[in-house]
Amino acid sequence: MRTLAIAALQTAPVPHDLEASWERFAEQTRLTRELFPHVQLVVVPELFLAAEGPLLRPAPKGWMRRAAVPLPGALTERLGELARETGLWLVPGTVFERAEDGQVYNTALAISPAGEIAARYRKVFPWQPYETATPGSSFTVFEIPGVGKVGLAICYDGSFPETVRQLAWLGAEVVIQPTLTTTRDREMELVCARANAWTNQLYVVNVNAADPCGVGGSAIVDPEGTVRQQAGAGEEVLVDVLDLDAVTRVRQYGSAGINRPWSQLARYGHTIELPMYGGSFRAPDWAE
Repeated sequence: MRTLAIAALQTAPVPHDLEASWERFAEQTRLTRELFPHVQLVVVPELFLAAEGPLLRPAPKGWMRRAAVPLPGALTERLGELARETGLWLVPGTVFERAEDGQVYNTALAISPAGEIAARYRKVFPWQPYETATPGSSFTVFEIPGVGKVGLAICYDGSFPETVRQLAWLGAEVVIQPTLTTTRDREMELVCARANAWTNQLYVVNVNAADPCGVGGSAIVDPEGTVRQQAGAGEEVLVDVLDLDAVTRVRQYGSAGINRPWSQLARYGHTIELPMYGGSFRAPDWAE
């Protein structure tokens, strides 16, 4: 069996305090390792290490740029040390990345147990007009050796079907989606998480911030669109062991043993005109 044991920490940063938020993240990561020694990967909500605060607690003026860091840099060095110490894969939510050209991106990272940056993904669909970070332009998948491929998405990305479809096309069997939702449209995000999992036949791990920084409702959805776990509003840890062979099974035999969209697209998707994309569908390398 190919399994990935994860811990999705529905937690919250210390608002507008970067160092205190780092200390909370490091402490919770170490505690997760102690409590659940079988866990391989830990993920926390969007902008945790950027110390974003509650919706009705305005950030200091210019906070995004003040909190922005270069990547790689001092923060990724700290993350690497923590990953090596704990032996964990880390998806530490997202950070504000200050690029060399001065642009600021909302960026997710994956850090390997060896302390290396395994992936860096800039949010393609910032929550405009409320989020002013510069949009990214490409999607990212990384491999956990002996386990499988993992895609990264961030919060509002999940509202665009192109996001998870592209990640699945790239080979993702799990999509890790750090989220910071502070508003009452959380239910629709969960609808999207289920739809994205079902239509692309992969796992979606959507981890939102806890009250008071977010409205919670973190969820783990399986390749057939079934919610395996869903949190309430407060601080929780969702621990699960994802069977990645289930992705292979569902893609081969169909959701509920019936629906095989990837096989169908591989057969004749290339004949379908897609003028909105300026071309047609091309089957991924892994499809039949």
